Amino acid sequence: MRLRGLLRKEALQILRDPSSIAIAFVMPLILLLLFGYGISLDAKRIPVDFVVENPTAETASFEASFGNSPYFIPHRVPDRQTAEDDLVAGRASAVIVLRSDFSRRLHDPRGAPIQLLVNGTDANTARLATGYVDGAWQAWLTQLARDRGVDLVAPVTIEQRIWFNAAVRSRNFLVPGLIAIIMTLIGALLTALVIAREWERGTMEALLVTPVSTTELLLGKLIPYFVLGMGGMILSVAMAILLFDVPFRGSFPVLTIASALFLLAALGMGLLISTISKNQFVAGQIAIIVTFLPAFILSGFLFDIQSMPPIVQWITHVIAARYFVAILQTSFLAGNVWSIILPNAVALAVMASFFLGLTKHKTLKRLE
Repeated sequence: MRLRGLLRKEALQILRDPSSIAIAFVMPLILLLLFGYGISLDAKRIPVDFVVENPTAETASFEASFGNSPYFIPHRVPDRQTAEDDLVAGRASAVIVLRSDFSRRLHDPRGAPIQLLVNGTDANTARLATGYVDGAWQAWLTQLARDRGVDLVAPVTIEQRIWFNAAVRSRNFLVPGLIAIIMTLIGALLTALVIAREWERGTMEALLVTPVSTTELLLGKLIPYFVLGMGGMILSVAMAILLFDVPFRGSFPVLTIASALFLLAALGMGLLISTISKNQFVAGQIAIIVTFLPAFILSGFLFDIQSMPPIVQWITHVIAARYFVAILQTSFLAGNVWSIILPNAVALAVMASFFLGLTKHKTLKRLE
């Protein structure tokens, strides 16, 4: 009965103060739209300058092949100096120089004299542009040989098969990771303010004189926001599937259980912050600093953990989002791979137990 009364009190408080509903539903909607459309590791429509020293049918054919590609925006410039100026000014990401003897040396064993200049300030785009140009060159050579009735037989043929993300869309693994990052922030924010708000409003003293136990007090604060958080999670997953067209190959019950464990860890961290701080503003700032930034950088959502220094890799083990990102990306793209899902789910359960247990301990000390 006492817990039911606390739940009713918290539910009425949520309805009277719609900021919690906004955090649970409006914030993930806005953040997913911003990050989902704003972050992409795909390089398309790369501006490329062409310098053709001696125009021929072959140079025209090679240049035209770039115009048919979705990856390039080719632009002919009169000389090398203009192309280099465009590269420096950022008007071009790459420059392709076809020398005057390009057509004559096209089938020379030493290779045709093509020079590729790439703007390396953005390393990811530079790598992709280099790979795309090489692929376009090989495709054009093959087509040219066919047009001339010659079969190009390579000594080694590579049959490429891409598993789990055949379209190689970066959005397919970024959006599931984004859900973990966003729900880390939202879960912590939802509960980071609740106990601090009681202290600010002077209602905590009234709660302390009631026969409510510490466990009932924390459950009364936790359960309503857990329901809100799960609602925000369902909204985020639905947006990923329906709006961003990310395939989902896993099991919804499995994802629901994993999401509940993760949300308990995030809410537990928020409650711990709220217990330590008596000021809502300070609690909110702490929640943002200790949840969003570490989750964004150290969860593996955007930066590969295996590429990080060993000491940083060790630090990532205390970031709850690391485990949930792995579960989400696996569930969306690969399905129920238990060798990945189970260890990460266990880690989330351990972290949830730790944060909730520590919150109870801190609350008991404060009440004493």
